[in-house]
Amino acid sequence: RRTFHRQFSAESVRSFLMSLALSTPTTVLLTAHLVATAAMVGLIWFVQVVHYPLLARVGDDAFVAYENAHTHLTSFVVGPFMAVEGATALWLALAPPDGVDRLTALAGLAVLGVIQVSTVLLQVPAHARLSIERDPAVIARLVRTNWIRTIGWTTRGVIAAVLLVVSLSV
Repeated sequence: RRTFHRQFSAESVRSFLMSLALSTPTTVLLTAHLVATAAMVGLIWFVQVVHYPLLARVGDDAFVAYENAHTHLTSFVVGPFMAVEGATALWLALAPPDGVDRLTALAGLAVLGVIQVSTVLLQVPAHARLSIERDPAVIARLVRTNWIRTIGWTTRGVIAAVLLVVSLSV
């Protein structure tokens, strides 16, 4: 089993690197965009279905420390993906390469704007409040309003996939 695993992994890595080497810059850009967006789709669904609802189960004594650790550590996970996603979404919308539909790219950027506005106006203030004290109403609001980002990132995942698939078929 170990031999199969090593061989499979080495072949997979070699194949992936070879495909990247043979890819056009557009394919690399769209792939980076899709990977970063897909990572955020997975993360936001985990946060929406598991992580945020479980905040209600953290006791009063441990809550503030837990919330502060959560917000600090989460930035290390989401930061790189959000940076790549934002940069590639902006690039695709403002200077779409051949084979990339500008309106689709602009729609993706607009959805990302909605996600960011939701983050700044709804989630950040909720986390700021929760970093001071446990408040069940704020936790419930955080879960409820996070659906904006969950639906937004899911939509962005579809858009990113469409951009890549259409580009590859041209």
